[in-house]
Amino acid sequence: MKTYHADIVIVGSGLAALYTAAKLMNKKRVIILTKKKWQASNSYLAQGGIAAAYAPDDDWHQQMEDALRAGRYHNNVDETAFLARESKRQVDALIRMGMQFDRDQKGQILLAREGGHSAARVLHAHGDATGRELTGFVKKYVERQVIIHEHTQATELLVQNGHCVGVRASDQSEEPVVYYARNTVLATGGCGQIYAPTSADPAVTGDGLALAYWAGAALKDMEFVQFHPTLLIKNHRAYGLVSEAVRGEGAKLINQDGKRLLEGKHPLEDLAPRDVVSRVLFKAQKTGEAEQIYLDISMLDHFAEHFPTITQLCRQAGVDLAKGRIPVSPGAHFLMGGIETDHEGKTTLPGLYAIGECACTGVHGANRIASHSLLEAVTYAGTAAASMNTHTEQPIEKITDESGFRNVPPPPSKKEIQKTMFEYVGIWRTQQSLTTAVDWCLSWGIDFNRAERFDGTKDELERLNMLTTAWLIASSALERTESRGGHTRIDYPEEIEQWRTKSIIREVTKIEQN
Repeated sequence: MKTYHADIVIVGSGLAALYTAAKLMNKKRVIILTKKKWQASNSYLAQGGIAAAYAPDDDWHQQMEDALRAGRYHNNVDETAFLARESKRQVDALIRMGMQFDRDQKGQILLAREGGHSAARVLHAHGDATGRELTGFVKKYVERQVIIHEHTQATELLVQNGHCVGVRASDQSEEPVVYYARNTVLATGGCGQIYAPTSADPAVTGDGLALAYWAGAALKDMEFVQFHPTLLIKNHRAYGLVSEAVRGEGAKLINQDGKRLLEGKHPLEDLAPRDVVSRVLFKAQKTGEAEQIYLDISMLDHFAEHFPTITQLCRQAGVDLAKGRIPVSPGAHFLMGGIETDHEGKTTLPGLYAIGECACTGVHGANRIASHSLLEAVTYAGTAAASMNTHTEQPIEKITDESGFRNVPPPPSKKEIQKTMFEYVGIWRTQQSLTTAVDWCLSWGIDFNRAERFDGTKDELERLNMLTTAWLIASSALERTESRGGHTRIDYPEEIEQWRTKSIIREVTKIEQN
């Protein structure tokens, strides 16, 4: 069995992973492992930009208030304030490193307005390719000093004496590999692929969430899943996201007859928070008000120049932009909950950190505001790296126990999981639909409340991770008897004050490996 030793092992290769490595690499030996090619992340696909109170007449207090309002005040207020307060400093740090954001002819940074924001404060790079530009920039920054093992899928967190001491993985040939580390960082992204349709990269299947759960780390707020209102969907196929920045420039959501769908539904209308817009569109589809939803872009000049990524998606889908309409529909986009972390990215399992979408820092509350995901990634990469640079766990160099594994009972197919989740744990939820989903998850022969060690192929373990994450979301959604943000219970349609500061925690007994 191949064995590697490092100060820090990072699982994932999106912005959170790469930026954490950038902050660690001068002091620590870092290895990154990722189950596909390094580009396979939601960060790389991100069209939206990075929000910062950058304009002279903007203020981080207002950015914080916008995030709290969008998050339906379920946010951790201290962390949300920290994120907003740090936003300009984080952007300036990236610029000093050499990152190029879009500027006007006078050299001033261009700022766009996106959903939920009361001001134009979103920086972009190469129009709607911010994620690709930013992750590519940081990848070049770290690649000379950081080892990246691609096509290497983490299959288990190694826990000894109550500490996470590394990762067991499966390489490209499905051979076992062990990575021992003083600290382990999960930066595996969310779980969009447990739904269909979704904007998520095919690799984003909830792996880090499930690995942390089975290892004994606490997860929280798993019921809060964000559905983005504007996925480009034609002939039942999702081609990708149509960024909120398009609506920020003035595009409107309409039905097949040209009727505006958001008019009068929210003070911000088409720029309302994502949960609001998704619910309005979903209701229009269910009630027959909209047989087809379009984004009306007829009023936008130079669309292809401003939105090259979306233009390319439209070409792939056979959408004629000259007609001024892009067919859209809501789909799964972002997980507000995740692995419970503190300000430094530490989880409840010593030695284990979590950063980015797989982490629950509390900054998104019940619904993430636009362009706070890339901001969260770089901000908490910094706090976690600072913690690991000043303090690391003692290494435990010991051959891992190869006994105690159970073969995974054959999990359902990805399509079965996706169909079940969108139908029963989607934009509208009820006690009956959620109970159906929970019972379906349990029917596959796994006791999710009892820690076990599973063995199987890469594909089987990935589907187990998807099923585990599906159960975590469905069971948490069943428990929260209110509607808030991304969690809509049509049998409990109101926000209930007692639930505002209450979080649902999911945790199993910790695993010990001898």
